[in-house]
Amino acid sequence: MKVTLSALDTYESSFTPLVVIELAQDVKEETKEWLKNRIVTKKKDGGAQLLFRPLLNKYEKETLENQNLYLVGASNIRLLLGAEAVGLVKECNDNTMRTFTYGTRQNFKGFDDNNDDFLTMAECQFIIKHELENLRAKDEKMIPGYPQAKLYPGKSLLRRLLTSGIVVQVFPLHDNEALKKLEDTWYTRLTLKYQPIDSIRSYFGETIALYFGFLEYFTFALIPMAVIGLPYYMFVWEDYDKYVIFASFNLIWSTVILEVWKRGCANMTYRWGTLLMKRQFEEPRPGFHGILGINSVTGREEPLYPSYKRQLRIYLVSLPFVCLCLYFSLYVMMIYFDMEAWALGLHENSGSEWTNILLYVPSIIYAIVIEIMNRLYRYAAEFLTSWENHRLESAYQNHLILKVLVFNFLNCFASLFYIAFVLKDMKLLRQSLATLLITSQILNQVVESLLPYWLQRKHDVQVKRKMQAIKADIDATLYEQVTLEKKMGTYLGTFDDYLELFLQFGYVSLFSCVYPLAAAFAVLNNFTEVNSDALKMCRVFKRPFSEPSANIGVWQLAFETMSVISVVTNCALIGMSPQVNAVFPESKTNLILIVVAVEHALLALKFILAFAIPDKPRHIQMKLARLEFESLEALKQQQTKLVAESLKEELREDGKEKAT
Repeated sequence: MKVTLSALDTYESSFTPLVVIELAQDVKEETKEWLKNRIVTKKKDGGAQLLFRPLLNKYEKETLENQNLYLVGASNIRLLLGAEAVGLVKECNDNTMRTFTYGTRQNFKGFDDNNDDFLTMAECQFIIKHELENLRAKDEKMIPGYPQAKLYPGKSLLRRLLTSGIVVQVFPLHDNEALKKLEDTWYTRLTLKYQPIDSIRSYFGETIALYFGFLEYFTFALIPMAVIGLPYYMFVWEDYDKYVIFASFNLIWSTVILEVWKRGCANMTYRWGTLLMKRQFEEPRPGFHGILGINSVTGREEPLYPSYKRQLRIYLVSLPFVCLCLYFSLYVMMIYFDMEAWALGLHENSGSEWTNILLYVPSIIYAIVIEIMNRLYRYAAEFLTSWENHRLESAYQNHLILKVLVFNFLNCFASLFYIAFVLKDMKLLRQSLATLLITSQILNQVVESLLPYWLQRKHDVQVKRKMQAIKADIDATLYEQVTLEKKMGTYLGTFDDYLELFLQFGYVSLFSCVYPLAAAFAVLNNFTEVNSDALKMCRVFKRPFSEPSANIGVWQLAFETMSVISVVTNCALIGMSPQVNAVFPESKTNLILIVVAVEHALLALKFILAFAIPDKPRHIQMKLARLEFESLEALKQQQTKLVAESLKEELREDGKEKAT
């Protein structure tokens, strides 16, 4: 029997809460009632058909502080129908991956009508988020009780509620039992082992699992570089001709690891089903605004904004601002070199022990200033990108990433390029590179994980003391959990985490022939980074909503671009070495031509390797081709059936005409 959404009951008295909605304290009762009705109303009537109830009942509100918190869940059938709607891909009994449909649910591995574990909790919360975000205004002109919060047909209600301040936040709940099991296998025991990537994916979703998978892969990929680089540093091999071998290995290594990662990523995402998920037409992002009109592609009514206005904002405001910030970064860099010259002059005049230590102070101060400037610029870049008014979230992210990467690259590496190619001081380059790398790693560990964890622990202690006083009266376990989690910080995505790895990759690859020890420091940092990032995901931040991903997105291109730049810098550094210059004492032109030729040859080798290593393993390619073939065959059969039915109808009509 076919089950439809209209047959589902949305008024179950008790259900497993999956998502929390926090309303502002002064929200009017008519607004609460309207929101509740829209969430529980049947799908065919424009609702989400989910389960909804306040966190506190009438008696508990008298005992506990009422914080306008509401719980959202869904029945098992509703979640399965939602899984079909969002296009989740699951494994079938024949070991193939197919898009889930409720009608063929018995064909999927692990499915049982009496088993609620077919969908992971992360997938269930993603489905609820999708349904809430797709609650659309029908004929309402405003949110009841708030005439200033205008609505128009097709507008996302949740986005309007958030931007109007009526809804404070929407977040998924942790599953404390599953979280404890994940922590035990992930980071609580400090042992060298692989991360439980599949368990991370089941709990946090594919986007976060891919980040931790890439972090682990990148860390292990750095070990050969660290092992080979240690002898160069320990035995103080100053001969640059010996560094040619190390630099050449670096260039091949940086290409191979990125191509092999693509294959490993394809394996993981095929197993998870996200490699096959169809990308739906993107909805306008929450901050997008414009004059109400009809979208020529979808036919839907939505805000329209002329692209030429956006381009004017980008080229007349954003671009000059970014250039001004880059100029300011270079100005700060020159101040740093003045400080270096002052410290060096002081050391040469006195030669004491403390002036020897003072030589490192300018680099440390500059590293701290770089981190502060990067964070301040990030806020400015977010404001500017939002002001540019991009329609799609993907376009917003691409413009933001471009702005941030350009500034961070110049801010972090300009001083190193200046030392290497203008001052030509290899000793200062090595010292500056080491100081910048180590200082940035320590600051990131403290600011991103240790400090937020300490602040969160202080807040948890305060809440638990408060709860002890009332636990004797009622069972406040769920209330305590929600109260603790709603005060946690919000995880803003993997942007900063990937950016940190991108800059680390730059420190390791750009000047590898000058400071081979960079890879060893990166390995040590990443082993602790895995645990500190796991800690902040589990104990510092709210649980983020799961987001399906098939790869690491634009960051793959960013890392590949960095590896190309590293070819140029390492070839130039080797060409500047005294040993290589001694071979061409009279003709610098021949030296430059040879260096350029070698650089082009290495770049050609990089692109040949990238082409020779397929992005997807052969067995994944075969499975994808098989699925595409089956889809085409099914479409042909469907079209043949429609044609046959049409012919039958025509023959039937002809028969009736002859009979008359």
